[in-house]
Amino acid sequence: MSQDPPQDPLRDPSRESPQGSPPGAGRDPFGWIDAHHERRLAAGLVRTLRPRPADAPLVDLAGNDYLGLTRHPEVTEAAAAAARQWGAGATGSRLVTGSTALHARLEEELAAFCGFEAALVFSSGYTANLAAVTALAGPGDAGGPALLVSDEGNHASLIDGCRLARAEKAIVPHADPDAVRKALAAHAGRALAVTDSVFSVDGDAAPLPALAAACREHGAALLVDDAHGLGVLGEGGRGAVHAAGLAGDPDVVATVTLSKSLGSQGGAVLGPERVIRHLVSNARTFIFDTGLAPAAAGAALAALAVLRREPGRAARVREIAAELHRRVVAAGFEAVRPDAAVVSVRAPSPEAAVRWAADCRAAGFAVGCFRPPSVPDGVSRLRLTARADLTDRQVKAAAGAIVRTAPAA
Repeated sequence: MSQDPPQDPLRDPSRESPQGSPPGAGRDPFGWIDAHHERRLAAGLVRTLRPRPADAPLVDLAGNDYLGLTRHPEVTEAAAAAARQWGAGATGSRLVTGSTALHARLEEELAAFCGFEAALVFSSGYTANLAAVTALAGPGDAGGPALLVSDEGNHASLIDGCRLARAEKAIVPHADPDAVRKALAAHAGRALAVTDSVFSVDGDAAPLPALAAACREHGAALLVDDAHGLGVLGEGGRGAVHAAGLAGDPDVVATVTLSKSLGSQGGAVLGPERVIRHLVSNARTFIFDTGLAPAAAGAALAALAVLRREPGRAARVREIAAELHRRVVAAGFEAVRPDAAVVSVRAPSPEAAVRWAADCRAAGFAVGCFRPPSVPDGVSRLRLTARADLTDRQVKAAAGAIVRTAPAA
């Protein structure tokens, strides 16, 4: 007498293919997402969206409105006026119908303000970085492939650009010009070193003059993401590259965002005219992306005008960042000394960082919460961003709330 085979206790008949069906038929194609979510949940790394109302009562130390311009009446009115004149959207890519007189004027103003020969505006700082890296360090020519030398602490947009560029890559220790020099010395062809000017996690600044010197020893170009420097560092907020005396140099390219100090949205690449011309014809995120909305271009132009008129805003935001740092360190917490607007305060664990940020919100202060994989060293942090329009009383109250709600180590 035949005997049925023993039943497998882990067998799930609902996931088996019917007899005669192709392998995998009936399988849940997104079932793996549930297991992935459970692992993230157990590690305290699930991220959620928290829509904010227009009239949120919290004091904001989480966003990137460093100069307090996103609600400035001149900036909002300029955005509205641009939308009324040009419409809600750019209507196409920059090479088709997406370039307006506003875009051209913004490029001229940005280049002049930051000290570069030319500029090219993109729909975001992320796409600007992808464009600059991939177009300047793509597949090799007759002289061999290009080399990308990238700081291990760089922003995700630079990292993604390096991955997409299809060039050779050398990832070097954080803010280490000698490591850059060593990587360049081992490569005979053209090369591009890539770095943030101010690193978004800890708020520390890159040693730009030393990096430029290392590049020049080996005939390499330097690309600097100045997203956190524009509006905060340099004369009147002209940026970290300007402060380092590198703006306008023929071997230096910078990228900026319009969504931080300028309170708008979008990004730009700044550099020699020939570099910008090359990007227009070769950067995929420029050629195939819809142009920046006219309202964003108008707002950025107005914000730039305010910054020109009120250069003290740059010094004020640095002053507030330094005061926040002084107060939390005096209370016994570990925090990185800010070189610009970002103050990073270490937390005991991802879960503790989430609770700490939530308790700060309950006390009336919105703070950033950085956890792996957003932080390259795996250390969770509260990330505080100074704003030029905060009062001394608000700064004191914010530091007090951070200290008062801190979790046990």
